Amino acid sequence: MNIRSIPTGPLAVNTYIVWNEGSNECVVIDPANSGKIVRALNEMGLTLKAILITHGHFDHIMGVAKLKEATGAKVYINRLDSKAMNDDGVNLASMVGFRVDPAQVDVFVEDNMTFTEAGIEFRVIHTPGHTKGGVCYIVESERVIFSGDTLFYMSYGRTDLPGGDAAALHDSIVYRLFTLHGDYRVLPGHEMETTLDFERIHNMCIMNGICE
Repeated sequence: MNIRSIPTGPLAVNTYIVWNEGSNECVVIDPANSGKIVRALNEMGLTLKAILITHGHFDHIMGVAKLKEATGAKVYINRLDSKAMNDDGVNLASMVGFRVDPAQVDVFVEDNMTFTEAGIEFRVIHTPGHTKGGVCYIVESERVIFSGDTLFYMSYGRTDLPGGDAAALHDSIVYRLFTLHGDYRVLPGHEMETTLDFERIHNMCIMNGICE
């Protein structure tokens, strides 16, 4: 499986393009810019099948509508965050003077749901705390977690925004992610990648006792 990370949007979101070696189909995770992604897809000769959203904050969804329009790709998001796709108050864009083009959701993901797009099987883990509908997408065959803003390198998503819950985020990380068997490559929504084994030992969520 190939993964290309491209920083997009005003807050440098890690947008991931994911595809199998030898395939021309791909998925994109958390696109905050459509133009950058379309250019990358064209350069690599890839056809976009699905757009996976980890959570409904503006900086992760700003490119969804135009990317869907340009490619016809299906949009996946948890139902609890789905209003963010059509409401700048919910996705927090209005708080910082941005605007997000409304986008239609095609698939509502749920905890422990599995689905296959572009020949890649994803498993969903619901990880509330940063937002109510935050999820992580796991590719078990590759031992990869796309963690959005749930888990970062030695850190975690903020919980002081609407919908945030420090205790819920702590439980999502400690009891949903850290209890997964073995090590995983962790690809977060911002900054550098990490591994689950490293975070089990060093993450501030453990050191603080609670995510706050």
